[in-house]
Amino acid sequence: MLCGGKKSCFAATVCIVTLTSMVTLSYLRLQRPSHQPKIIYEVSKCRGEITNSTITPLTDNRTFIVSAYFDNREGKVTRVIGIVHHEDVKELFCWFCCQPDGKIYVSKAAIDVHSDRFGFPYGAADIVCSEPENCDPTHVSIHQSPLGNIDQLPSFEIKNRKAEPFPVDFTVCISAMFGHYNNVLQFVQSMEMYKILGVQKVVIYKNNCSHLMEKVLRLYMEEGTVEIIPWPINSHLRVSSKWHFSMDGKDIGYYGQITALNDCLYRNMQRSKFVILNDADEIILPLKHPDWKTMMSSLQEQNPGTAVFLFENHIFPESISTPMFNILSWNTVPGVNILNHVHREPDRKDVFNPKKMIVDPRKVIQTSVHSVLHAYGNSVNVPMDVALVYHCREPLQANLPRESLIRDTTLWRYNSSLIMNVNKVLYQTVL
Repeated sequence: MLCGGKKSCFAATVCIVTLTSMVTLSYLRLQRPSHQPKIIYEVSKCRGEITNSTITPLTDNRTFIVSAYFDNREGKVTRVIGIVHHEDVKELFCWFCCQPDGKIYVSKAAIDVHSDRFGFPYGAADIVCSEPENCDPTHVSIHQSPLGNIDQLPSFEIKNRKAEPFPVDFTVCISAMFGHYNNVLQFVQSMEMYKILGVQKVVIYKNNCSHLMEKVLRLYMEEGTVEIIPWPINSHLRVSSKWHFSMDGKDIGYYGQITALNDCLYRNMQRSKFVILNDADEIILPLKHPDWKTMMSSLQEQNPGTAVFLFENHIFPESISTPMFNILSWNTVPGVNILNHVHREPDRKDVFNPKKMIVDPRKVIQTSVHSVLHAYGNSVNVPMDVALVYHCREPLQANLPRESLIRDTTLWRYNSSLIMNVNKVLYQTVL
């Protein structure tokens, strides 16, 4: 920020903070459902078919329900994460059955389609309903009408009802795994780097992958590190592997990645102190600290009350190799050996470097891929001398000669532990 003096700088800061708070409060008022639940009839017992599917279509085939979550940050509401057609879905209603009296309540939903559809007709949506004041429903059904029979509607468990101590400090959300994913070596290296840096849980929204990758995932599931969320989105919608509608005119972009990220955020809201939102070929790499715990402790101390920490993405092109760690047994494993890629592309003039995030999930309302859309706290850009996103992939600046790249061997600080841990996994699964 450019300021003419201390007083003007302080005033400008106060203005920005006040404006941000006003925008957030205004958004929350718009999103808050205005209709209170009404009793429509009573039953002797709450029934309804409890669904275990990750993606459940409603009868209109324009609305797809993922999960329901209790959210008491702004009143007593159920927040349902779903996918809707941004024009065709006009009204939805939440149906609650309250035990033990069997009263059926219906509440009109506020439908909030996320702003980051990128031109696709379907997008992530929050379907938000006020809950009955005199009961804490365990399940909710979503219907296009306030009339009908709750027994004939799919029923969704309302998660996050109880606030509990966080069992883990760091959870990584990866979405979505598709295209018969087979980059086995880089995936194992990323997983082992996450563990070295402090992760306890990795949640993967899996559409499909190779048979070899399945074996690796099974091992990580058995050890308790990985949780797989089935993600059969292409059974319901025409999915694109591109991020913008102009690049591929399908129903929804990038295999519904944004919906999956929001679901992962709420799924881990009461389970994890921090949630990391990145891809499997990305590692948030600390430069000043040995691991994420010490880094985040320092960042929080410097930025109290911050909700979102943004880390700059830097490309380490897989086309430029420094074969310092050419381990023969790894040559038979499909995928990239990240230890051999320690040259990063320089920044391009007037080109935005995308960010990836570590967030306090309890302070986030909606997230996109590279930033949050709505949150209760501030977002902070973490300086590059503190940490960066190591992103080993095909180059973005393919014509640059090797000497124009920046040699960055930060990853090699972890080489001894990383090689040992990767070998353990590979010998149990692949080699």
